[in-house]
Amino acid sequence: MRFAKNDQVASCTITFPHKQGTYAETYRVRDAEGKTRFLKCIDCSRLDRWQVDDEGRAIEAVIAPRLNHHNLCQCIDTGQLLLDGRQHAYILWEFVSGETLAQRLERQGTLSVYDAKQVAKAVLHALGWLHAQATPIVHNEVTIQNVMLDMQGTLADLKLIDFGHARLLGQPPGKPDLSQLNPFYLAPERFSGVCSVQTDLYAVGALLHLLVHGRLPWFIDLSRLRGRDPVEAILAERKRPLQADKDDKFELDDQLLNTIGKALCQDPAQRFRTAEEFIQAIDGEIPVEPLPTGVRPAPHDRAPQPGTGFAAVAGMDDLKERLRADIIEPLNHPEEYTEYGITIPNGMLLYGPPGCGKTFFAKRLAEEAGFHFMAKTPSDLQCRWVNATQENIAAMFKEAEDNAPTIIFIDEINALVPNREQELHQMHRDAVNEMLAQMDRTGERGVFLIGATNFPDTLDPAFLRAGRLDRKYYVGPPDFKARKGLFELYLKTRPYDFGIDYEKLACLTDGRICADIKLIVDDASRKARQQASKISMRLLTDTIASQPPSLKADELRRYEKVRAEMEGSLPTTHHRRIGF
Repeated sequence: MRFAKNDQVASCTITFPHKQGTYAETYRVRDAEGKTRFLKCIDCSRLDRWQVDDEGRAIEAVIAPRLNHHNLCQCIDTGQLLLDGRQHAYILWEFVSGETLAQRLERQGTLSVYDAKQVAKAVLHALGWLHAQATPIVHNEVTIQNVMLDMQGTLADLKLIDFGHARLLGQPPGKPDLSQLNPFYLAPERFSGVCSVQTDLYAVGALLHLLVHGRLPWFIDLSRLRGRDPVEAILAERKRPLQADKDDKFELDDQLLNTIGKALCQDPAQRFRTAEEFIQAIDGEIPVEPLPTGVRPAPHDRAPQPGTGFAAVAGMDDLKERLRADIIEPLNHPEEYTEYGITIPNGMLLYGPPGCGKTFFAKRLAEEAGFHFMAKTPSDLQCRWVNATQENIAAMFKEAEDNAPTIIFIDEINALVPNREQELHQMHRDAVNEMLAQMDRTGERGVFLIGATNFPDTLDPAFLRAGRLDRKYYVGPPDFKARKGLFELYLKTRPYDFGIDYEKLACLTDGRICADIKLIVDDASRKARQQASKISMRLLTDTIASQPPSLKADELRRYEKVRAEMEGSLPTTHHRRIGF
């Protein structure tokens, strides 16, 4: 980067070089009064023509002093610099102590539907102000990377940042550079260079879809196009109805699904006219009907799972092949298996140490098979009222059968079906009995149950006999090949340096679980970001050395003993119940 720590720039002192982009660099600085600010230095010679106004000024520097809204950062100063014989513009912004929405999601996971709506409304408040100016301002890059969450406020106090691609409405069209923008937030007309109020609202629809469903709408893997025009591929994908999972989430109703669908309509005339109208729809103040070409809500928890399936799972090739042969093929071709008298499987148990990817693997199995997917926990089904737990269990299987083929995934299933030989309340015994009754010939009804547990030896033995969870798969710490694949998988979308030795990383992490490897890559990424550098081999090895493995050797030995018991190579530690 051009400036180093303690350099003087426009009456400010550089305290931390932040980021280098294609046409600009950003820094954390201290102004003449000692206050922390954020400096953006723009190389005007690297700007596209649509980023410059008729007078040759960077549009971002023209817009910045006009911004005056609670959800927009305040511009402290702007000016010009002459560096290396080239004209530069600088913008001094207020400094927001916090993190981007992308960083929050990476650190914390998904937001609640309530919080997702608060984020969308705050962004819309900022856009509403921009669009209402005498000459409307179109932001053009609303993404989770450009939403800054203020640690000193609530989600409603967030800031919409980065006006590097902003336009004044009425300027000549300019095609976007897809190497600088995320295409999955772009309205279809943006690919032709057209921007408007509706293109900003489309981006908010994409952002809200991501926050609610955990994925961007109409997402495709552009790296697999093999020379095909990415814009053509994206627009072709958008001809398909938008699938929206109506997950079991509080406040996720048809009104919100239809609102997202209207915002993402491919015809701009059918989208919301203003940000205020969009906000009213989110709040339920104006009803939104489903559009014929818009969102297609999928019933509760039942949408077929889009995704990459087993391709997203590093290693575990033997287990993948066994599952294809034992589960996916029989469920996809039940007639052939019935003809040969082969029983359709009812369920399987994934067991092993925590953090080894049992839940992740179950979701990828649903993607690979293309089945509907229902994810449950014991707390979703258990209830203190008499017979309510049994009714919830029966309703779950009924819903799965009505929408077969369906995969039901129950995490920590040992809490739902504990061993009845222990001292249990009668309500718990009744719940176990109901589960056992519902498991009768589920495979023939197109329903497959996956249970996951860290304590398989605490399950009721009747649950593990033939015809119930009769497929049992140990998911332990990843082997050498899987560890190597995990590093490749976690690093491939991040800015990493040349010379990453994946085999050495795999050797250094023997005995680490999947969660350990993700944490190593995440921590190395944070350090690289703080240093404004790429993720290097040195950063990764230092991080490995500083983090002990989550799974201790004695714990691993205990799980290996449980595995041996489950596979029959050791005698079991308890007597098995006979029959039902």
